[in-house]
Amino acid sequence: MVTKLVIAPEVVQDLAEASAWYEARRVGLGEELLSCVDACIAAICRMPEMNVVVHQQYRRGLVRRFPYAVFYEYAAPTLTVYAVLHTARDPDKWRRRLP
Repeated sequence: MVTKLVIAPEVVQDLAEASAWYEARRVGLGEELLSCVDACIAAICRMPEMNVVVHQQYRRGLVRRFPYAVFYEYAAPTLTVYAVLHTARDPDKWRRRLP
């Protein structure tokens, strides 16, 4: 179980851009995206080792209803989220953010 959640500053920008894009398509859809991302991160916090390792110790959780993934690292008891990105975009973008 995670006792400390750290969200990288870039994640805030990722979510602001994605939310604005969806909101421009339909009022309320950006908020739905944020809600689904929150639910995904909450599930990851409950069971951080449930998702597949995609690179070294970094994992990827998929967001329901939207084509987004949460890229994170779990080093008990801390969970660090490095990116929330569209799954069809540049696959190496999240790797460039890793420490």
